[in-house]
Amino acid sequence: MLAGLSTDYYTRLEQGREHNPSAQVLAGLAQAFQLGPDATDHLYRLAQPRARRQRGASPADQVNDQVDLRVLRFIEKLDDASVFVVNHRLDILAKNRVAAALLAGFEHTDNLIRLTFLNPAAREFWMDWEQEAAINVAHLRAVAGADHDDPNVRELVDELSRESEDFRRLWARHDVRLRGQGFVRVRRGEVGEITLWNETVRLESAPGLYIFVGEAEPGSPSGDTLAKLRALSASN
Repeated sequence: MLAGLSTDYYTRLEQGREHNPSAQVLAGLAQAFQLGPDATDHLYRLAQPRARRQRGASPADQVNDQVDLRVLRFIEKLDDASVFVVNHRLDILAKNRVAAALLAGFEHTDNLIRLTFLNPAAREFWMDWEQEAAINVAHLRAVAGADHDDPNVRELVDELSRESEDFRRLWARHDVRLRGQGFVRVRRGEVGEITLWNETVRLESAPGLYIFVGEAEPGSPSGDTLAKLRALSASN
């Protein structure tokens, strides 16, 4: 009733006997389920997948190992913040010196989601680990819906499902939300706790790549702690 659909038609949708819902039907379902923007986009991509070329390397994949030198110079200039370049799967493609210092000594730093679930030390690093884990899984769920035929996404989901009970638990919730801005609290044993405001910047010159910028409030204890970490990394 809320979606403006008959019980029979809705039943056919749920049972997979109706494969071509109209945009009006999808809009009604999104409104009835009170879906947010990311979840609504996810619903449309699942119901009306666009024609895709034979899957080879995507444009983002093709530049994964060769982040533009101008981008590398740019992120190094942000020496008072932690800066990563990532793709849609949250593979870490490049990082500045501060970000490298934050992740120094960790395993699985090739991908933020693998780091979250496959490295036991991640629970000490992220002070709000459960929140961070849920955000990462919701992001991957959104990516998997958009790129359901991407073998790299499937392999990542399969690996995490095999290796992590926590991932399986959160994956079963079917949350959908792309990573965005927000506070992240981390802890490094050498210097202590750091609170960063994380902002996501889309790279228009390389579709599918993003810059994650984590900045401490100027003059705050976190800013002083980040400066200590930066100094320690410079001396090593």
